[in-house]
Amino acid sequence: MAGTILVLMLLVLLVAMVIRSMIKTKKAGKSLSCGGNCSMCSAACHSNNVKKEK
Repeated sequence: MAGTILVLMLLVLLVAMVIRSMIKTKKAGKSLSCGGNCSMCSAACHSNNVKKEK
């Protein structure tokens, strides 16, 4: 029982740290989905915008 609670607490802590990191990244003005390396981008997330511009 104690092991289960310990694992649960560790998972909650890990998720909280990930969410905190995502919030800090977003507040810093960086994108969560774009790495900023356009030469390596497949543009899958921008495919709708590309089609509309043509």
